[in-house]
Amino acid sequence: MMWGDGMGWGMGWMWGFWILLILGLVLLVFVLVRSFTGGGTPPGGYGPPPGAGPRRAREILDERYARGEISTEEYRERLRGLEEGGR
Repeated sequence: MMWGDGMGWGMGWMWGFWILLILGLVLLVFVLVRSFTGGGTPPGGYGPPPGAGPRRAREILDERYARGEISTEEYRERLRGLEEGGR
């Protein structure tokens, strides 16, 4: 004996398939947009950007001192902090 028009479970599976297909397409578009726009992450993944190590910090400190943005006392204090942080 058949119930209804014989399409009971078949229609349910079809709805599930279409929902999963649409969700998959939305996810695919999201991943593609993030990969083409950079996604807010630095090149190469997570972590500090390239060249942001202790050497670059020292260069920035030297540049600020040369431009007169910081005093000699402040320069020496920050330099000491950089050297202690590197150990």
